[in-house]
Amino acid sequence: MTERKRKGGHLMKSIRPWVFLPPFLLLMLTIILNFVDQQAFIDLTGRAKQVMVGDMGWLFSLTGVACLVIVLLAYFSPLGAVRLGGPDAKPLLNKLSWFAVTLCTTIAAGILFWGTAEPLWHLSSPPQSLGIEAGSPAAAKFAMETMYLHWTFFPYAFYTVPIIVFSFAYYNMRRSFSVGSQLAPLMREKRQLRYDTLIDAIVLFAVAAGISSSFGTAIMNIGSGLDALWGVGNSKVGWVSIAIVGTVIFTISSGTGLMKGIRILSDANIYLYLIVLAALLVFGPSLYSFGLGTEAMGGFLDNMFSKALFTGTAAGDGWPAGWTMFYWSNWMAWAPVSAVFLARIAYGYTIREVITMNFLIPGCFSALWMTLLSGTTLNFQMTGQLDLIALMQEDGVAAVAYAVLGHLPFAGLLILIYLVAVMISFVTATDSTTNAMASLCTSGINQADEEAPLILKVTWGVTIGAIALIFITVLDLEGIKMMSYLGGFPALFLGILSVISLAIIMWKPQAYDRNSLEAGSPEESNS
Repeated sequence: MTERKRKGGHLMKSIRPWVFLPPFLLLMLTIILNFVDQQAFIDLTGRAKQVMVGDMGWLFSLTGVACLVIVLLAYFSPLGAVRLGGPDAKPLLNKLSWFAVTLCTTIAAGILFWGTAEPLWHLSSPPQSLGIEAGSPAAAKFAMETMYLHWTFFPYAFYTVPIIVFSFAYYNMRRSFSVGSQLAPLMREKRQLRYDTLIDAIVLFAVAAGISSSFGTAIMNIGSGLDALWGVGNSKVGWVSIAIVGTVIFTISSGTGLMKGIRILSDANIYLYLIVLAALLVFGPSLYSFGLGTEAMGGFLDNMFSKALFTGTAAGDGWPAGWTMFYWSNWMAWAPVSAVFLARIAYGYTIREVITMNFLIPGCFSALWMTLLSGTTLNFQMTGQLDLIALMQEDGVAAVAYAVLGHLPFAGLLILIYLVAVMISFVTATDSTTNAMASLCTSGINQADEEAPLILKVTWGVTIGAIALIFITVLDLEGIKMMSYLGGFPALFLGILSVISLAIIMWKPQAYDRNSLEAGSPEESNS
């Protein structure tokens, strides 16, 4: 195959219709149902939420803990020394770019949106069953502990498990380019191939629903940023414009390919994050943030498992369903398809390096981010410098971050930098996920740097954008949560099976690694 055909002739690849059409049509029916009978849609998603978090929420909690534990075990297991693609495989990205892409294509948009608003929710409305007084110092400590629970190592564990399993199955077991390969250790290759289409179709629906929720938060966040800078208002009309412009930028990024658009944008975005962190460190109440963060980190580590497994069942407390399980379902929906993308760029590195770059370093970065951003937010509220809770109730959750930055020196510049970071995170997250979704809909992806047809990426990007836009304009923040619940439930069972798959391969990887069982050239290892 020539270079031109390999990188430019993607329309010659055949579309897998039974992977593409069922989730696409189901998503279209979801949109139609919302317009035809909105109450029926709300009732349907309400029942889905009840099943997920009311009846099955405990399973999400247990799966989250299992992901965290098994990732740590895998780091120290014999699997950690295995190189993806074989001993002679050369990495596609350097480690700085690898980290940048990993951060910006996973929960980056989330830490930007929720890093200020969420701690205020927990400060003003802690779980009733815990007996914490709203607005108290104990509530502030609880809020910071919860930010560490929701935004550091647990979400990255949800992503890392399928990344490890898929990358090992694809590059070292030489299984098919399918989410079904995450179950490769559980079944023979012929049987897996029979289930690949069904698994890919289910997962595409799950991730489309999950990413729609994150797409929606990004639109709302950008709208508030534009309002903070130029007073244009954060209206639903503005959201439509943002969605259209974002889709155009995402399309341009997609057209440049996996190793150009996403990598370049992510590399630049890291510096914007660091500028924001530096400003919070120098101009914000950093002593308070680090003091509260240290205390809260102690509480988080001391009670990590009890916090992660808190379901509220005994006291009939609905707080975990509205927060922790909402996040667990969101990460679960994203993880299988995001793993396909992140596994491709992990080629040439060892599993131990994969865990370091997808779990340890991003988790630590996110902890620092929440310490400074959430700590500053809580300080401004607790000391009376800003009434951010009232602002959130009046102008919405997306307005809080810009109010916090607006209270610091060089506010206009900081808000602009923050807004650009939000936009880039929005583009890279959409680009990477739709890249993986399009690849799964395409047969013939055999090389780590090969691309799916641009038309498929655009189709999924426009579809997801439309879904997100419809539900945030009609149902606001609840629309975001509804889409997340719809996406997380089918992905839950795949996540459980991925944990089992990782447990099987991590102690005796050589029994499954074809690169260690036979002499193969680098080209064969990557086919």
